[in-house]
Amino acid sequence: MKPNKTKKTVRFVALEALERVNKGGAYSNLLLRELITTRGLNEKDGRLLTELVYGTIARQQLLDYYLQPFVAKAKKVEDWVRLLLQLSIYQLLYLDKVPSHAILNEAVEIAKVRGNIGTSKFVNGVLRNVQRQGVPDLADIKDPIERLATEISMPRWLVEKFIKAIGLEETRTLGLSLFEPSQVSGRIDRRKITREEAIAQLQAEGIDAKASLISPDGIVAERGFLAGSQLFKEGLLTIQDESSMLVAPTLQLEAWHQVLDACAAPGGKTTHIGMYLDAEQGGKVTALDIHTHKVRLINENAKRLHVSDVVETKVMDARATDEAFAAESFDRILVDAPCSGLGLMRRKPDIKYNKKASDFAQLPAIQLAILNHAAPTLKSGGILVYSTCTIVSDENQEVVDQFLATHSEFEKVPLAVSSVLNQSIQEDMLTLYPQTFMTDGFFISCLRKK
Repeated sequence: MKPNKTKKTVRFVALEALERVNKGGAYSNLLLRELITTRGLNEKDGRLLTELVYGTIARQQLLDYYLQPFVAKAKKVEDWVRLLLQLSIYQLLYLDKVPSHAILNEAVEIAKVRGNIGTSKFVNGVLRNVQRQGVPDLADIKDPIERLATEISMPRWLVEKFIKAIGLEETRTLGLSLFEPSQVSGRIDRRKITREEAIAQLQAEGIDAKASLISPDGIVAERGFLAGSQLFKEGLLTIQDESSMLVAPTLQLEAWHQVLDACAAPGGKTTHIGMYLDAEQGGKVTALDIHTHKVRLINENAKRLHVSDVVETKVMDARATDEAFAAESFDRILVDAPCSGLGLMRRKPDIKYNKKASDFAQLPAIQLAILNHAAPTLKSGGILVYSTCTIVSDENQEVVDQFLATHSEFEKVPLAVSSVLNQSIQEDMLTLYPQTFMTDGFFISCLRKK
C-alpha cells in the first residue's frame, strides 16, 4: 500500500482520532463528526471509524492490560505506537467481520508510514505474538476491585464510587453495558403527528423504529439514519435521548405557564417544554445560557421545531437569576444543571478517564448555587425540577438534600413518569442507570414551593 493511500484509510484516521483524544482537549463525539466531514468518509466508513474509535477508547484500560506482557521488554513504546497496538488488538478480539491478516497488514503499513521499518517490525512481532499466545487472563488479577476496574475499563476510584452506591455485581453490569453501542432515539412532535404515524412514515423511508418504553414522545431507531428522515427535515422529529425526554413532562406544564429553563443549551428540553405552551394563552419559556454561541443553537432549534413563538433566550449566568428576574416570576423552573456527565459514558467513552475525584468537590457547589439563585423567582405552588445527566449521588440526591435543608418552603413531590420507571425511583427521586433501559444515565427530582 502506498504511503498516501495508507493515510486515507479508516484505520489511519482512527489512530489520529485516538491520539487527539488522548492528548486531551478533543471530545470523541465532536472529533468524529469533524473527521468524517474533513476526510470525506462515506456512511459505511464513518460507521467503521466510529466503531473503532469508541470501541478502543471504551476498553482502553482493558486493552492496555492485554498488551502489557507483549511490550514489557521494550525500552520505550511511543504513545502513538501503543495506541496503534490497542486499536489492532481491539479489532482482533471484538470485530469478527475483519480477517486477522488484514488487521495485521494494515497496522504494519501504518507503522511504516508513521514511523520506520523498525517500528513496523516491532508492531508486526507484537501482534503475531498476541495471535499465537492469546491475551492474559483477568483472573490473574487477585484484587477483586482492580480486576473489575480492568474488566470494565474504568478508573478504580470511580469503580469504588459505584460499588458503594449499587454493589459490585451491578457495577459490573453497568460497566459492561457501556461497551454496547448507543441507541439512537428521537422525540416526535405529538401535536402534529402520532407516534404510530411517525413510525410508519420512517418505515416507508427504510428506517426501522419502535416506540420508546419510557417516554410517550420517544422512538428508538433500530436501523437507518433518523437525522436524514423527512420528519427530521420538517421539524416533526428531533434527536434526543429517551432519558432526557422525561424531564419536560415532570414539570406538569399548562399552556399558559411562564417557565424558566436555567441551563438550556442546546435546547432539547427547551423545545420540548415549548410544545406544551401556547403563545395565545401567554405561555412562554425563558431559556438561559452563559455562552452566546450556545444561545444561538437554542434559537435555531426552536425555529426548526416550530416553537419560536413561545421561546425567549437570554445570554446570562443562571447564578444571576434572582437579580435578572423579579421574585415569583415563574410558574415552573427547570435547572438541568452542569454536571460531570457520567451518565453519557456510552456516548462519550473518554469522559470516564477525564474526570477526577476532586471534581465532585466543585460541581455540587455550582449546582447548589444555581438552585439557590433560581428558587426566589418561582411562584408559590410552583414546581422546580432539578435534573442532571450524571449518576453519582454527590451531584444528585446530596445536592437536593442540601437545598431542602436550607429552603423549608420547598418539598419533594412524586414524579410524573411512566410506571415502568418505578424500580428506578427512591424517595421521589429518579436515578436512571445506563444499563436499565440502555439509555443515557440520568437523574430527575421534582420540588414544589409550598
